[in-house]
Amino acid sequence: MTTIFRTTVEELDERFLASIKAAFRDGAIEISVSEADETAYLLSNPTNRARLLQAVAEVEAGVNVVTPEQAMFQ
Repeated sequence: MTTIFRTTVEELDERFLASIKAAFRDGAIEISVSEADETAYLLSNPTNRARLLQAVAEVEAGVNVVTPEQAMFQ
């Protein structure tokens, strides 16, 4: 069984360890820690990817861009 946990350093506590122990009751486990690539994570969902790439294209084309000044008056 493989499980990927996405968490923050602040959330690493005894409850987190207890959840790992509960999920993998028997045998040896391997733990690998790496810095999360948020961009890859956000683009991994096809629907989210399409929406984000559309938003980037709109910004590059100057379409649907809201400046902070405009946002204050909406």
